[in-house]
Amino acid sequence: MKAPTIDELKAQFTELGYKWPTIHIVGIRSKANEPNKFDDLIGLVQGNEVKWYTGTTNPGTFWLNNPMNKLGTAVLKVGQYVDTYTIGLHQGKYSALVQSKKVTVYRDADKDSVAEEQGKEDTGLFGINIHRANELTESRNIDKWSAGCQVLNNPTQFKEMIQACIKSGKKSFTYTLLHEA
Repeated sequence: MKAPTIDELKAQFTELGYKWPTIHIVGIRSKANEPNKFDDLIGLVQGNEVKWYTGTTNPGTFWLNNPMNKLGTAVLKVGQYVDTYTIGLHQGKYSALVQSKKVTVYRDADKDSVAEEQGKEDTGLFGINIHRANELTESRNIDKWSAGCQVLNNPTQFKEMIQACIKSGKKSFTYTLLHEA
């Protein structure tokens, strides 16, 4: 996937009527939508610069086939979630961006290993965090790393991103999820 430039990103935000905070996170959901693969981009925007990282905006096949929720597995709906994330502990273990306001997800209940943006919409606090996969090594497959979270597969890249968020001194962060252009 080709990463958008800062100007392309700003143009898309303007077209969609989205806010452009000083520091924020952007996810780009790949058209390829390969099951269980980290084929998406997650970017850290600071002013007029964007740094792209590899990750996923989709749940892994384990959770798609074994939903934690009776309505189906959470697939975050494309949109802008203003000041929805704060620095906290993911599963009580390490610093990450944790959901602190409601988000909207699709409930994928067909158990076909493919994350789909269809089905029942559900809005609430679901623990749709922005975190990393493996602590020590780059992960190739999503597997159990995401049940709906936005996940970076490279621990070094995640550390860089979370440290920039902490260093910013901000209390809350906006996350915008887009489709690949």
